[in-house]
Amino acid sequence: MVVAVSVCAVPVLLRPEAPAGWIGTWKLDVARSSYHPGPAPFIRATRRIEASGDRITIVDDQVRNRGGITHLEWTGRLDGMDYPVQGVELVLTNAYRRVDAVTCELVQKIDGMVVATARITISPDGRTMTTVNQSPTATATTVYAKQ
Repeated sequence: MVVAVSVCAVPVLLRPEAPAGWIGTWKLDVARSSYHPGPAPFIRATRRIEASGDRITIVDDQVRNRGGITHLEWTGRLDGMDYPVQGVELVLTNAYRRVDAVTCELVQKIDGMVVATARITISPDGRTMTTVNQSPTATATTVYAKQ
């Protein structure tokens, strides 16, 4: 099972919970991403990130290799606490913690058990978001370009 990892990294902050530099729409650059073991689980993906009051909403729309579509939604804060991911038939949570202005760490859990961790960074020009995901069975580096 491949678990989609959402993102969080910001070059400029307007307020503690609403990163400004990565608000917008991002497109997965499959050619610059890597998956071990392969192949890439998606042929394309977009990520929309919005500020929602003192929270952040991340919406991922992904098209899998065989054409299946995944739609995931997460709303929460960058406080290291678990917030639910909507769009899957299991209890999935993401807990984001900001490391610095351009880096965030993520802990993803299913039924309260850690299944993946990630480190997310934004490039200095704010146009590229890179996530390094690790799970017990796989690693992936995904690269998204801001649209």
